[in-house]
Amino acid sequence: MLEQFNVLVDGLPPGLIYLLIAFLVFAEAALFFGFVFPGETAIVVGGVLASQGKLSLPLLLAISVAAAVVGDSVGYEIGRRYGVRLLDTKPMTKHRVKVGKAQDLIRRRGAFAVFIGRFTALLRALMPALVGASRLPYSKFLLFNVIGGVVWVCTFTLGGYYAGEAFDHAAKLAGRGLAIALAVAVVAAIVVWSVRKHRRENAVEEEAEATAPEPAQTGT
Repeated sequence: MLEQFNVLVDGLPPGLIYLLIAFLVFAEAALFFGFVFPGETAIVVGGVLASQGKLSLPLLLAISVAAAVVGDSVGYEIGRRYGVRLLDTKPMTKHRVKVGKAQDLIRRRGAFAVFIGRFTALLRALMPALVGASRLPYSKFLLFNVIGGVVWVCTFTLGGYYAGEAFDHAAKLAGRGLAIALAVAVVAAIVVWSVRKHRRENAVEEEAEATAPEPAQTGT
């Protein structure tokens, strides 16, 4: 996915790249894009592009944090307005086990669940709306939303930035061909690990749904 996004933005003007990254980070929770495309992919690639001088790192960090905070705030407002009706939507029913775990996390940790959820792709898409539906005060939500957004953006953007610098350094020392081969091997290993992790999570979720008791039927 990282490689696909990198190909997508290659050759685009910087302003459009900033806009695309901001949209993907914003839409992760605001439009539930996180079910399909993790926003961290966009900011990691943004960090790599910043290491190549194509983007300004400080500006990228500021734009990404703002998009993350505003996107989660929109997700919170959606949950606050639609409440329990939100649980009947397709994304929620499809992942009902993880929704249940997220709700339990909110009950146990309160606003801190917003910070915890920021670092898991699916929870990042779910948590703001579920917190809004739980009627947690927005002031508490916003505090942990901002803290989580800053830590998350800095972690993955700087990770991409230093990975890009390391690649350029390796290319100078060992030759670009060897550096590319090493980068491809690392990306392949990450992809394999991510796919296997995703399959394990799906298997656990399907097993939990299969063994979950059916809702009680009420007579008329």
